[in-house]
Amino acid sequence: MSFTYKASVFAAAAAFAMTACSFGPSGEPPAMPSPEHYGAQAQPAKTAAAGGVAQTFDVGATPGPQWWRLYHCAALDALVDEGLRNSPTLAATQRTLASAQEQLRAQIGSSTLPSIDGTAQIQRARSPVAPQLGLPEQVQYNFFAGQLQAHYTFGLFGQTRYANSASAARVNVQAFELEASRRALAANIVAATINVAALDREIALTERLAAVSNDAANEDAQRYALGSVSRAQAFESKQDAASIAASLPALRQQRATAIHALAVLIGRTPDNAPSVPDLDSLSLPEHVPVAVPSDLLRSRPDIQAADAAVKAAAADVGEATAQLFPSLSLTGAMGRGGFSWPAVVSGAGGLWAIGASLSQPIFHGGALFAQRRASIDAYDAAALHYKATVLSAFEDVANSLAALDNDAQTLASSEAAADAARTAFDDTASRHRMGSLPSAATHASELRYLNAQIAAARAAGQRMGDTAALFQAMGELPDAQQATASTAKTGRS
Repeated sequence: MSFTYKASVFAAAAAFAMTACSFGPSGEPPAMPSPEHYGAQAQPAKTAAAGGVAQTFDVGATPGPQWWRLYHCAALDALVDEGLRNSPTLAATQRTLASAQEQLRAQIGSSTLPSIDGTAQIQRARSPVAPQLGLPEQVQYNFFAGQLQAHYTFGLFGQTRYANSASAARVNVQAFELEASRRALAANIVAATINVAALDREIALTERLAAVSNDAANEDAQRYALGSVSRAQAFESKQDAASIAASLPALRQQRATAIHALAVLIGRTPDNAPSVPDLDSLSLPEHVPVAVPSDLLRSRPDIQAADAAVKAAAADVGEATAQLFPSLSLTGAMGRGGFSWPAVVSGAGGLWAIGASLSQPIFHGGALFAQRRASIDAYDAAALHYKATVLSAFEDVANSLAALDNDAQTLASSEAAADAARTAFDDTASRHRMGSLPSAATHASELRYLNAQIAAARAAGQRMGDTAALFQAMGELPDAQQATASTAKTGRS
């Protein structure tokens, strides 16, 4: 064989090997726009001052782990920690990821390393033989053998590499989904706690509202009996009192539903629901990080999962393309065998075999090409899903930023209304004590004040909850995730 022929063969083989790198897309996610700001209008530097806090939007700040600790409430921290520790849903997701990781290790080990098996055989047999003069027509014999067998398939065109890359990317998808589940669980616990605390305050105020309204209705009934008010006014007061009383069961049902959901989130049964801190014990975070869009693509686990899904789909295209090309397998065996033990251990008892096989698909009814086209379509779908996920993330952040700005304005107006109602109530009560106003005026003024307090309580709870939603929408940068995992590992050791 001439040197020129050998060189041409080597060049052709190298060219084929290099083409394996281009059998599939790169796996990079599609480019996404990087807007100057998230919403239709740029968010302000800070919100209006309400509840003594004007929240500052720290643009470009790194979203940190354990953001719920910024509420400075030990009871809230304990609830979140308990939920992350005891949630069966989160634990099941962790075990599913562990299973996928072990399956990936098994796949990589079986596909990238040779398989070696040992076999042993002991056989007693009887076989017919051709009749010959003086010889029996059947013969009985023993056979002993033991050998090692090895098998290895070369991924000449990247079949193995692409398959392992696809599986590894899918494991990454599950890992990011676990992180998304962890963050969602923490956010749901915080939201449920805030919701219950806000409902507790609203129920207490509504109970007082019902009591005052009932007193006003009783007084109007007495005044109607004395002829000092009309029948219509007496029944109107009674209707108002009944309507307020009717709202209490609905509020209590909302509270029961919320506290039962919170119990399940932290891994308890509803009958063992936890106590919830007062709304006043929660401190509204004054500084809220707002990641720039380029960082958001790395901090949101749902976006990272969609990115990993694109990489898995790209590897599937490469694997489907590589299936169209030849595959090479090597087999080998060595051992000893014979029809008797002395023969097995003698020099003549050695056994060995070595072989190679080259397989090239020729006709499969169009199945291989159809599988490749299907992989390409799946890749396109994964890329589009990535785009949709990013756009949805931008929408989440935009809505949360707008909500915080509007929540602050709502709370500021509600507090102003409550302050004005309180001043009016104090003035009315003072004039009633001096005898210049009837008790009905005091009741009416207190009802207006209580309604204003209820509106302020709702606004405060909404602002607290929307702040948690923004932290959830921001995600967590990988560096912060690694630091959190390292801290948790150190704490367990």
